[in-house]
Amino acid sequence: MARSDEAEWWFNAVYEAVQEIPRGYVTSYGHIARLLGKRTEPFFHDDNVPWQRVINAKGIISPRGPGGAARQAAALRREGVTVDPGPLGELTVDLVAFGWFPSTLPSEEAEASESSEGREG
Repeated sequence: MARSDEAEWWFNAVYEAVQEIPRGYVTSYGHIARLLGKRTEPFFHDDNVPWQRVINAKGIISPRGPGGAARQAAALRREGVTVDPGPLGELTVDLVAFGWFPSTLPSEEAEASESSEGREG
């Protein structure tokens, strides 16, 4: 089934935004959506996206089938993120220490800087 233009844009926008999360940091699904001007949207992951860097807004790694949360925790630990067990056995990340919540994407800041430099020259 072919994607609509809007779905294709969303897929590409999320893919590019998630690529900008620095190694060793995490952000939430909702924050990515807000950065892209949407309240909520379904997310995806594949082998080319650092999906492990996106967790829920409470700092909890959402279960993704058998072993999914453990795989995500292991990938985050390899990047230097501390993942601890919560009181109910959930895997958690301290968002104060490891959260990445910019008001704009770094690529958007770079584009704005380049366009303002072009006007000055």
